[in-house]
Amino acid sequence: MDISCAFATSSETPAHVELAETLGYQRAWLYDSPAILPDVWMVLSRCAERTSRIGLGPGVLVPSLRHPMVNAAAIAELVAQAPERVTVAIGSGFTGRFALGKKPMPWRQVAEYVRCLRALLAGQTTEWDGATIRMLQLPGFGAERPIDVPILIGADGPKGLAVAAELGDGVFSAALPQPDAAKVSPWRALLAFGTVLDDGEELTSARVADAAGPGAVVMYHAMYERGGADAVDALPGGRAWREAIEAYPENERHLAIHEGHLMKANPRDEPHVADLIPFASSTALTGTAAQIAQKIDHLASLGVTEIAYQPAGSDIPRELRAFASAVGLAS
Repeated sequence: MDISCAFATSSETPAHVELAETLGYQRAWLYDSPAILPDVWMVLSRCAERTSRIGLGPGVLVPSLRHPMVNAAAIAELVAQAPERVTVAIGSGFTGRFALGKKPMPWRQVAEYVRCLRALLAGQTTEWDGATIRMLQLPGFGAERPIDVPILIGADGPKGLAVAAELGDGVFSAALPQPDAAKVSPWRALLAFGTVLDDGEELTSARVADAAGPGAVVMYHAMYERGGADAVDALPGGRAWREAIEAYPENERHLAIHEGHLMKANPRDEPHVADLIPFASSTALTGTAAQIAQKIDHLASLGVTEIAYQPAGSDIPRELRAFASAVGLAS
């Protein structure tokens, strides 16, 4: 099992990735959600300058945010800065699109985008939006083509897994492992949230609410966006949370939902964090060091080959160190 980390991309992320490298994490994934986070490529470049071993990549890119040539050029420069360390994940969009008031992209369009991006990185002439395109960068303006980087597909359902089977080098899932992913690829990365409890610490402590709350309340965000009122009402505190959200005009609700997403519980989330954390902890990587080690072993038995642990809260270095210790990383 590879133990990697993931970050809600921030100006502090390069320092956190540098620490993760010293702690022995395999890879650092950075989120691509420009409505709430800084540009992922700018921060990845800064990470490359401060590290020498740890893998780097966006997880996950949302195709509608950039022309494929823009991402191809960014990949080429990151590969030049961090050779043999770059991996890319691409998906249909969750926060990166919902925070803009848009639903995820159709998987047919994602597949077309990945095909085009792969052709560009291979140095081929291809077509996009009715125009013939090819990477024209001269030596010194990015890595020389062909550029061979692994591309994982951010898939949590059958359509995404079908794209992963055709075009991906692996599957990048969130929170829950996808059983059918075992039929698609031997590389199965899982984005996970949670916090390592201190000795004698309870799930109700203020520190746990700070660190585990952002990951827990994403259940509200995801269930409401994807399943509607009935889905979110079934969660602890879900109905009260939904009523607070629906007090906003319909055309602004996505703004109220995604404020602070995976960084800090927002004012609509905060009243319900204490109720939701015990419920969410059953599937999150929250628990004592021994319990987290057991959860990792269970995920490995389900075929997960990489954990991408996202620390959250006001003390990211503490979360990185505690998780690394719990899973036995050798710094």
